[in-house]
Amino acid sequence: MTSDFKRINVVGTSGSGKTTFARKLADRLNLPFYELDQVFWKAGWQESSDDELLARVREITSKQEWVLDGNYSRTIPEKWKQVQLVVWLDLPFLRTILQVTRRVFQRAISREELWPGTGNRETFANAFFSKKSIIWWAITTHRSNRRRYDSMMRAPQYAYITFVRLRTAGEVKAFFNDATCPPS
Repeated sequence: MTSDFKRINVVGTSGSGKTTFARKLADRLNLPFYELDQVFWKAGWQESSDDELLARVREITSKQEWVLDGNYSRTIPEKWKQVQLVVWLDLPFLRTILQVTRRVFQRAISREELWPGTGNRETFANAFFSKKSIIWWAITTHRSNRRRYDSMMRAPQYAYITFVRLRTAGEVKAFFNDATCPPS
């Protein structure tokens, strides 16, 4: 049963719906929710150092209960030490790109602050005309993320982790409608 898991990491390509999914899952299971992007990004789009990021991930994952969304490959050795369930949102490329583009467009118009106190906001210039564009990031990492997570699901060193791979919007919906985790 999903409710048997108290330490959960939700992963997937940018735009796959990780944060929305993880927040909803945390609410449903009454677990604390943490967003890795919020942990990583400082005010003015300044990045945390690896030491800062890993220290914060250690702090979060040392707790008994959590739902953590986000990839950040360098955090896997820390966040997966205690993880019980990894939910991989492996949605189709086109759907993911459309979702991230729509999200960026809405945020650029609304000027909503992404993480309280940071002042960080999406802009059309950064979203559509920058090498650091989250849309470009999603386009260029979708395939490599798929290969990487597929490989990790099968890796002997992660055999203690329950992996759930959700490939369609229907599977995502079924995950929340079903009391048990769907098969991987």
